[in-house]
Amino acid sequence: MSDQDFILVIDEGTTSTRAIVFDRALKPVAQAQEEVELSYPSDGWVEQNGNEIWAKTLKVCRLAIADAGGADRIAGIGITNQRETTLVWDRETGAPIAPAIIWQDRRTASVCDVLKEKGLEDQVQAETGLLIDPYFSGTKISWLLNNVEGARADAAAGKLAFGTVDTFLIWQLTKGRAHATDVTNASRTLIYPLSLDPGANWSQTMADMLDVPMNLLPDVKPSGAMFGEADPEWFGRPIPILSAIGDQQAALVGQACLAPGTAKITYGTGAFLVANTGHEAPKSANRLLGTLGYAIEGAGEAYAIEGAIFNAGTVVQWLRDDLGLISDAAESQGRAAKLSDNAGVYLVPAFTGLGAPHWDANARGTITGLTRAAGADHIVRAGLEAAAYQTNDLLEAFAADGADVDLLRVDGGMAANDWLMQFIADICDRPVERPDFMEMTALGAAALAGMQLGWIEADDWANRKAPGARFEPNMEPATRDTLLAGWRKALGQTLSE
Repeated sequence: MSDQDFILVIDEGTTSTRAIVFDRALKPVAQAQEEVELSYPSDGWVEQNGNEIWAKTLKVCRLAIADAGGADRIAGIGITNQRETTLVWDRETGAPIAPAIIWQDRRTASVCDVLKEKGLEDQVQAETGLLIDPYFSGTKISWLLNNVEGARADAAAGKLAFGTVDTFLIWQLTKGRAHATDVTNASRTLIYPLSLDPGANWSQTMADMLDVPMNLLPDVKPSGAMFGEADPEWFGRPIPILSAIGDQQAALVGQACLAPGTAKITYGTGAFLVANTGHEAPKSANRLLGTLGYAIEGAGEAYAIEGAIFNAGTVVQWLRDDLGLISDAAESQGRAAKLSDNAGVYLVPAFTGLGAPHWDANARGTITGLTRAAGADHIVRAGLEAAAYQTNDLLEAFAADGADVDLLRVDGGMAANDWLMQFIADICDRPVERPDFMEMTALGAAALAGMQLGWIEADDWANRKAPGARFEPNMEPATRDTLLAGWRKALGQTLSE
């Protein structure tokens, strides 16, 4: 057996960057993590420092590699990343021209409104599978070019490069020798067609509509493919980069959802329900997103349909850090469980607008139903309950689009909360399955790299059964109906129109 029997996965998320080393059985053997600070310079703006992302990613990779016995053990690298987050950098220096604009950022809402007023949304959805929204990268790119002095002229002169976080990290790892992304990240930009055709390329129509020069854009590869080699300077030897995939599609692969009709939901910073639709391109009439699920060089590809909740784990962070109602995330479980009911208190966490199926960029969060009988525990519980109600909204939209999901495979930080998982099963009236190992985004990137190395077969992975817990719905229908009616009333008070 080769000494190179480990895979290094970079999992660069919204609030932290992490490196996890997996063995041939895709079991974790070492990891390191660093928080990456978010900043909120204006209402609806969310940014990060691209240099900090790179520096902390390099740091955690080196720590994890050292813990695993050194770079000679690493056969390949996989990357999974927060999607839609937008960076533009100087091709000569690799330095970003401005802070990274995070996927949650709403600064381009007015631009999106103008495009919608022109009646372009149907054309955009037909071309890309997406809706016109600040969420996606395209309007962010144009904003940077228009608002950073000299940027548009530099772009026209070929001096700048665009990338989502995966592309930025690949550029830095390879010292600019590779400017590449994968189909899943490309499909979240508003500039890539909803197509599994291996010959597909960036849409000139969308680039023109959004005023984005084509020379900024990276090469597009399958999610499992050769993306280049990390320069020897970083880890002491060159290491091939064998996978890159957006975090939600990575979790789809990690949860072994490689068959049409299988689905997962990840409760992280936001919450994202993604269902595999096979070779059938999704066409949503209920404001869900058509996207590319994955493409594996030599092993197949799939479309997916997705619903995005913008704020999930951020609600728990807010309860802890800004309101001081809990000391840590785990405390929220006990605080919610000790109450007999929610006392009619609802929290709609539209901190950065509402995602699917509402797509209201101008909505802002509300707490409704407060009386003198309500206390801090009710607000904590309402924050958790919101994840369940929003999940049910997504499931209803999925069913209306003909993509009914009868089993929820969950992962992400909030999935560790037993009370919440049971409440989700009850409100959504579906079983919830939670694997014991919940780092599904990293596992998906590792699996793709493992397929490139020949360590695993896609068919075997699709049949994988992961040990874990199962939560069955057991709420009385009348109770469920009352709770959902209260949520819909609160939602109606929150929507901006």
